[in-house]
Amino acid sequence: MTKHADPYCLRSRLSWRLLSLQAALLVALVAVVILALCASGFMLAERDEDRVIDVVQHALARDAQGGLMLRSTAELKQLRAETPDLWFLVRDRQGDSLSEGSVPAEFAAIGGALDQISQARLGWQLFEDDPRKAPARLKRVETDAGNVQVITATQGRLTGAKAMFTTALMFLGIALPGLLLMGTATFIATPMIVRRAFRGLDATADQARRIDIHQRGARLSVDGIPSEVVPLVTAVNDALARLDEGYARHKRFVADAAHELRTPIAILNTRLESLPSGPDKTRLIEDAARLATLAEQLLDIQRLDRCGHPFTRVDLVAVAQGVAAELAPLAIAAGYELALDAPSSPIETLGDTAALERALTNLVQNAIQHGPRRGTIGIRVSKPACIEVTDEGAGIPPDQREMIFEPFYRLTPLDRGAGLGLNMVREIMLLHRGHVSVLDGANGGACFRITLPPIRES
Repeated sequence: MTKHADPYCLRSRLSWRLLSLQAALLVALVAVVILALCASGFMLAERDEDRVIDVVQHALARDAQGGLMLRSTAELKQLRAETPDLWFLVRDRQGDSLSEGSVPAEFAAIGGALDQISQARLGWQLFEDDPRKAPARLKRVETDAGNVQVITATQGRLTGAKAMFTTALMFLGIALPGLLLMGTATFIATPMIVRRAFRGLDATADQARRIDIHQRGARLSVDGIPSEVVPLVTAVNDALARLDEGYARHKRFVADAAHELRTPIAILNTRLESLPSGPDKTRLIEDAARLATLAEQLLDIQRLDRCGHPFTRVDLVAVAQGVAAELAPLAIAAGYELALDAPSSPIETLGDTAALERALTNLVQNAIQHGPRRGTIGIRVSKPACIEVTDEGAGIPPDQREMIFEPFYRLTPLDRGAGLGLNMVREIMLLHRGHVSVLDGANGGACFRITLPPIRES
């Protein structure tokens, strides 16, 4: 068994995929930029301008006389070993200072002037000064010797952990705001774009929902829909054309078959009349009459469908009276009483008289054929435009009251008939924009109700 994938939301899936693609492209772009800057030595040198300040900050202390001194820490020893040109200048708020290495003259005398500055970068201007000028870093930090100002060269080896941290900060500072901005724009713009692009498809879907079995030549419009969807709509239109062609062939066959059945049915009725009276003759006459009604109903459906419902005013009371008069001998011969309950004033609807007569005839014949061969079969006409046929049989189980109107469905497999009669009645009702249903009868049995749209008097 093939497992079908669940439907998905195109707007949501497209938004997430666009966001993923944008994120991947942005990460790749930032990575390329960072790598290029690192390779050129412009952005991330292998030296850490704050490492010297960090080492001095932890090594600084006061001697017994209160002067500044450096403790011989492991970090300080390592820094001196790996930085031969190391220099720094430490100055506290009292003016005491401590230095190591060769402090450039341009930085040696500026400490006092920058006492109120917490940090600064000092050096040459790109493309304007001599790049051989020594850059420096000034920062005020808290130490065991108190708050001091440290000036040093931008030097000290950059550790791997700090390099990764710096790179991550750069990435977050550049990529994350851009990703958030693009993601917001994507989730706002993508649904709007998809909705606008598929607006024409919504109209096409509405056209498809309005297509029914009685509508011929219906096709879906390809105007205003994306070109990617046009092949699907074209395929649906081709399928509709094939269905129309097949339906037309089917209709022609049914009409031809119904016409051909008229002659043998008439011959059969003539021969049945010559048989001696008895139960078998009664049953055969019922079957022949039912077969004739089915053939005429098939022709009615073809005629109404082909002619576009050429309806006129029909008096349902007159229809019921005609059917009752025609079927009374058949019902009496089968052991029933046929009762008609109709008002004296007309109850009118728009429809085809012959088709409605045959639909009612089918229901009465159905009651005769499937009833207990005793009791009363009733025909009742009521307002606004309703006809009911009741019997005193076993009734229709509630779980089968919809299925009995399907073609070839029978309550019992060995039941007489082909299972087409009630389906023909429903088809005629649909052509009249009416409805047929089955209920429980007032005295037991079944009650088949035909409901038609009444004529509204102005």
